[in-house]
Amino acid sequence: MKPAKILLLRKTALPLYWIVLLTSLVILLRGHNEPGGGFIAGLLAASASILWAIAFSARQAMKKLPFSSPLNLAACGMLLAAVAGIPALIYGQAFLYHFWATIPLFFFEYKISTVLLFDLGVYLCIWGVVSGYAIMLLQTTEYQD
Repeated sequence: MKPAKILLLRKTALPLYWIVLLTSLVILLRGHNEPGGGFIAGLLAASASILWAIAFSARQAMKKLPFSSPLNLAACGMLLAAVAGIPALIYGQAFLYHFWATIPLFFFEYKISTVLLFDLGVYLCIWGVVSGYAIMLLQTTEYQD
């Protein structure tokens, strides 16, 4: 890539990274009530990490990931998704039966459920798996340049 193209990509990568991550969080939070959810939000978060890897390097993209490792991120997501089913077992319901609660926030109320915990697990798992796969592919091409 020519230096001018790299500079332009690097200058736009920082704001785009945060915009895409915030958008993924919005889609995650509204997903259990409306279209969206953990899978699509995880794909968006992974695209932010992939953008960072293309603009800078695979190593820097790895450092920006939560837990600094896609494997740890995916494992944490799997753990959260499994933990989402525990309350149902405690109350004698089927595994992953969902419970709802309402949290008052400033001027409105936010409905939260164990579905959100499951979606958060899916979000982290997809983010870890997809970004890890793509970053590893990009890492192999960095050594060839």
